[in-house]
Amino acid sequence: MGTEFNQLFDEWAHTYDSFVAGEDDEYKEVFSNYEAILNDVVAKSTGTVLEFGVGTGNLTNKLLEAGHRVYGIEPSKEMRAIAKQKLPKHVSVSEGDFLDFHVPEQVDTIVSTYAFHHLVDEEKNTAVEKYGQMLRKGGKIVFADTIFINQEAFDKTVEEAIAKGYHNLAKDLQSEYYTRIPIMEAIFTNNGFTVNFTRYNHFVWVMEAVKN
Repeated sequence: MGTEFNQLFDEWAHTYDSFVAGEDDEYKEVFSNYEAILNDVVAKSTGTVLEFGVGTGNLTNKLLEAGHRVYGIEPSKEMRAIAKQKLPKHVSVSEGDFLDFHVPEQVDTIVSTYAFHHLVDEEKNTAVEKYGQMLRKGGKIVFADTIFINQEAFDKTVEEAIAKGYHNLAKDLQSEYYTRIPIMEAIFTNNGFTVNFTRYNHFVWVMEAVKN
């Protein structure tokens, strides 16, 4: 369910914002156009928002600035602590994950950035099925994450990372659960959503899925 990565994110919490700012060469392309990615997720969001993987609160802040009520879910204790320091006191950031969470009211949009790959494809399907039951017609899932067009694109990306000496990135790509666009399209479609994909860099796409 992705919670196996909690220790990693507890350790990463205090340097995460430097990564998203592009200060680490290995992950510079992963976080290329970071602000535009967050802004697109916000632009596609409506109403009350449930956010998974709040991290240090960067997307949350933008959602709040746009006037949304936000309920945040974050499994990492250290990430939650930093987010609570950065966010207004009234914002709820609760412990939980994509499958195990509580939200006190109806939401209109479910969002996440750089996190859905912590679930294997079967868990991704379970999560989207659950969200489909929560959302009204016209409700949205807006996720930004690393996904690949096909297996060949994934394999080539790993090879290129190794060739550049980006061994941490290569290990990350091979140990987490980065899926393929046809798989994600099928997951959304089979659970009653219409989905489109917008690419922002070599790694990251924004997925906008609307409940039919």
